[in-house]
Amino acid sequence: MRISDIIRTKGRSVVTVPPDTDVRTLLTVLAENRIGAVVVSADGTTIDGIASERDIVRALAERGATVLSEPVSAIMTAEVQTCASGAHIDELAAAMTLGRFRHMPVVADDGRLDGIVSIGDVVKIRITELEVERDSLSSYIRTAAT
Repeated sequence: MRISDIIRTKGRSVVTVPPDTDVRTLLTVLAENRIGAVVVSADGTTIDGIASERDIVRALAERGATVLSEPVSAIMTAEVQTCASGAHIDELAAAMTLGRFRHMPVVADDGRLDGIVSIGDVVKIRITELEVERDSLSSYIRTAAT
């Protein structure tokens, strides 16, 4: 299965915030959208960074509550690993596991933001694949037994 299959199902919509957004506002955006990360983008199409719940927690632990008034650019991960929509889901899962991150932006051939995939999306696809395999095997066994 390809990343494009996930994007086709979930859509291309990506929540973004500009780099100068303060961390307090970022928390509100995450909570309102019930998500764990946002792409940081000055124009909504290019990727300047990614800011996750983990980035916020680390910054709070290091600098305390003053971080809430700092810009997102001060806590974001600037070196963002991305994938193309043609990549295989196994490649994405391996990269997320090795890199220990939960969200990966998808970029189009022209480098523009084209979607985002979370580890939850990967797990959901895997569960669906396993259910289909189980149902196919059960059907085969029933047919063979008759």
